[in-house]
Amino acid sequence: MLICRVTGSVISTRKNEKLTGSRFLIVESMDKEPTRFIAVDNIGAGVGETVLVVQGSGARVAAGGNDIPVDAAVVGIIDEGTPV
Repeated sequence: MLICRVTGSVISTRKNEKLTGSRFLIVESMDKEPTRFIAVDNIGAGVGETVLVVQGSGARVAAGGNDIPVDAAVVGIIDEGTPV
């Protein structure tokens, strides 16, 4: 699981039928060397929010099933956190 910041959104007029109704967000990991990637968002996160993102098989499950073609999914919006 990664902590990321939402930096934008992606609009796709054509996509796999299993992704119909899904939103796509540009997220940036909050690691020492940030990486940007696209994540499916089914919970309603917005630009500027800090979110929890899962990748791989966990992302497919979070998106609704093992046969959905996603590699990253937003699974939570962080309201407050304490750095370690």
